[in-house]
Amino acid sequence: MLYEYIETPEHLDRVLERLAELPLIAVDTEAAGYHRYLDSISLLQISSREENFLIDPIALDDLSGLRPILEDEKIETIFHDADFDLRILDRDLQLRVAGLFDTQIAAAFLGERALGLGALVERYLGIKLPKAYQRADWAERPLSEGMKDYAATDTVHLPALRDKLRTALEEKGRLAWAEEEFARREETRWSVTADQLAGFMRIKGARDLTGRGLAILREIFDWREEVARERDQAAFRVLANKAMIEIGLRAPANRDELMSITGVSDRMADRSGADLLEAVKRGEAVVDDELPRFPPSKRWDRDPESEARGERLRGVRNRLAAELDLDPGFLMSRAVLDEIARRNPASIAELENLPDIRRWQIVAIGEPLMHALRSR
Repeated sequence: MLYEYIETPEHLDRVLERLAELPLIAVDTEAAGYHRYLDSISLLQISSREENFLIDPIALDDLSGLRPILEDEKIETIFHDADFDLRILDRDLQLRVAGLFDTQIAAAFLGERALGLGALVERYLGIKLPKAYQRADWAERPLSEGMKDYAATDTVHLPALRDKLRTALEEKGRLAWAEEEFARREETRWSVTADQLAGFMRIKGARDLTGRGLAILREIFDWREEVARERDQAAFRVLANKAMIEIGLRAPANRDELMSITGVSDRMADRSGADLLEAVKRGEAVVDDELPRFPPSKRWDRDPESEARGERLRGVRNRLAAELDLDPGFLMSRAVLDEIARRNPASIAELENLPDIRRWQIVAIGEPLMHALRSR
């Protein structure tokens, strides 16, 4: 794989001049979240139809020169599944994108169910992508030649894939549908989760714990965060979530009991066993009145008529999804259908004004949905 590796400002400036003249580029990012405590951007890949570039954000302090290129609507920017890339570009580099073409969204509008880049490149271009470095530590330096080659393959085929998908969308009359979703995806920004639950409460299985178990889990969680931060290591690599839940359930009191926890190795017991047992003791020492508890779940009064409307809407959605050869949830999610059923709009105009409704959805299934609302 031929590429230029860019790690000096002078080299970057020369490349940016070339990119600014192009009508189309393909972009991808690599981050180190699988290995590092903070999931920071570690590599930026850009391909044109003829050239491939690997830009090193660790070596380069200033990548703001990319802004006029990525934000130029006249330069089409291809991503595959842009959601995470756009978030991390916004958070780490304050970069945003205009003129987006997302090959995953395009493929979904064509009825594809296997939406991974590898599956689509193989299906549409007959090329099998390598998988050897999918979980590499992209923050390590220097990157191996194999890692660089692998990174370049993530963008080198995107222009050709875009061409195939765009042609197929035009043939099906769905290009405008996809472009509406591209424009919505361009608005993706980094944001901190609005979930009001504490981090330890968001772990799968936490709701199975008693208040005492939650107190122990909280202590173990805080210990893991501190260790992960000190080691610059992904938290789950310090101690798996399932192991933390099991500790909360069983409250081990000594090394032997700790060793019986799935995921606690001899090495971990030697290195961190005393700290883990101390965390368990702190959780057990919390007085009953101060034990953590989940907030009570919201209770919704049943509305049989709304539920009946929702069933009719789902039936219509499923039938039309089959006719259009689209995934039903992609055509319209259950949450949106339930909101339509609850609000019961009286016209297409009212339907269009509901939150999260797309114009392409109105075109595709708006009238059948309204008919289902009016029927008994």
